[in-house]
Amino acid sequence: MSASESAILRNQVSPPFFKVSSFLDTLCIVSENTREIGNWVDLLDFIDWSGVECLNQNSSHSLANALKQGYREDEGLNLESDADEQLLIYIPFNQVVKLHSIVIQGPEEEGPKTVKLFANREHMGFSNVGDFPPSDSAELSPDNLKGKPVVLKYVKFQNVRSLTIFIEDNQSGSEITKVQKIALFGTT
Repeated sequence: MSASESAILRNQVSPPFFKVSSFLDTLCIVSENTREIGNWVDLLDFIDWSGVECLNQNSSHSLANALKQGYREDEGLNLESDADEQLLIYIPFNQVVKLHSIVIQGPEEEGPKTVKLFANREHMGFSNVGDFPPSDSAELSPDNLKGKPVVLKYVKFQNVRSLTIFIEDNQSGSEITKVQKIALFGTT
């Protein structure tokens, strides 16, 4: 193979993949159904669904719409807050995982803004969520709401048995927060 043929092959990304960004000078690839980012896999198969909870969700627009495979790809479905803009999501895993990044998609106006993540914190409620420092937090940008992953402080998410996601507010400050998709990427 000639040097020019080799250069062409290195620069091509074959379907169904497309280039999203580069982490630590390494090509990051997201498949069309967002099941992997580079070497990191979607941790959906490792969620203990019997323990998943969401506080302040609208019963007609539940967490399953944003978290479960098949539902989260449907743009017409979403998770919505109920009494105010805050959501508190608890996701246990059926084995210890290493969490690398998270994708939280939502609409431009009602999508989440401030997100706090807590590794291995059980039994959190709105009354005590402020009592604990988050393992990591993020201010979601418009690019994040369209699917750009938020890379986490990887050292703080090495032995994760559960993840609590606190969505504190949304982009516009309105009473309802909408989440179209939540995807967690890492390894086991």
